[in-house]
Amino acid sequence: MTGISIEILKSCILTAVVATVLFSCGDERQETSEKEEARVETVADLGALPLKAVDPADNPSTPEKAALGRLLFFDPVLSGNKDVACATCHQPEFNYAEFLETSIGVNGVGRGQSRRFVDPNDIPFVKRNSQSVLNTAFNGLRNNETYDPASAPMFWDMRAKGLEQQALEPIKTLEEMRGNGFHESGILDEVITRLSRIPEYRRLFAVAFPREQSPVSKQNLARALAAYERTLIATNTRFDQYMRGDSNALSTGEKEGMNAFLVTGCAKCHSGPMFSDFKLHTLGVPDTENRKDSDSGADKKYAFRTPSLRNLRFTAPYMHSGKFATLDQVLMFYEDIAGGKLLNPNVEESRMDPLATHMDVNFKDISRIVEFLNTLNDDAFDKSVPESVPSGLPVMGR
Repeated sequence: MTGISIEILKSCILTAVVATVLFSCGDERQETSEKEEARVETVADLGALPLKAVDPADNPSTPEKAALGRLLFFDPVLSGNKDVACATCHQPEFNYAEFLETSIGVNGVGRGQSRRFVDPNDIPFVKRNSQSVLNTAFNGLRNNETYDPASAPMFWDMRAKGLEQQALEPIKTLEEMRGNGFHESGILDEVITRLSRIPEYRRLFAVAFPREQSPVSKQNLARALAAYERTLIATNTRFDQYMRGDSNALSTGEKEGMNAFLVTGCAKCHSGPMFSDFKLHTLGVPDTENRKDSDSGADKKYAFRTPSLRNLRFTAPYMHSGKFATLDQVLMFYEDIAGGKLLNPNVEESRMDPLATHMDVNFKDISRIVEFLNTLNDDAFDKSVPESVPSGLPVMGR
């Protein structure tokens, strides 16, 4: 056999080996995916929340930071037109969310369902449904995994990591807080200038950050807001009590609902203490009609982060577009997509997440699952609103 023939033979053998390995790896990946879909989660895949939040190493919480952050959270001085506060769209009475499909930020007036744009208006609705701030201190918390609050996923598209990074993003967003008067690159400098001119804020920043020569800064603004948000926790639901050992905390019907929640496949994504895998999934949720353009989500794949299921009683409407007014409607949506229905014309069947389309939700399960979800409610959290803010502007905006 010639040298060339030997080399060709070697090449063929190598190609065959590589192909075998690749097919084998592909089979293993497919088998792993199928096993994940076939596995039925158990109560051990859920979990009780810790009683306290963990601080990132570079922002240990202090009462002074949290007190400053609370005032900043309710003060519209952080917005371009001084008309919107963080609390405008994250209201204490609604679990620090809002009872609107998608929020009205800049150039809005009123509260809750009565909120409207002021004419004339060229500001769009906020892009997505307002997520609750409550318990975001635990975002990213998973069973048997190392938890790092500095890398906790934030927002529906997970574009920010940690509460410190999250805190400044709404200020820079046109329709949320910035408005037309300032560029995204300059609004934070403007806000810091404003805060520096208010004597009470200068004093409060100095008290909260005593070792810094220039305590009124963008970094410390984020740190103070994050410190306050880490105080907004609700960790003693009846489900938490049950998971901590009180077998009587749930009724028989609620335990049956928990079993239905597990068996139907809800916990494949809604697991862990926060009832979220903190991953992106494509579900084909209908778009809101408040925006002209379809929301293509993270990486334009119509993928959105699994939301927590805690305190849902206070946070309707649901999903990133706020299209479902009740939990029954949410579960019927899952029943529909498991039955092959496509409810967003921009999302093809091939893009749908099989963990959702292979769920086994049917009408008889819905009321039982909702009964269980109600055990995740805990209204014993701080709902207090300051009587005034250092800027002298209306608390929570106009």
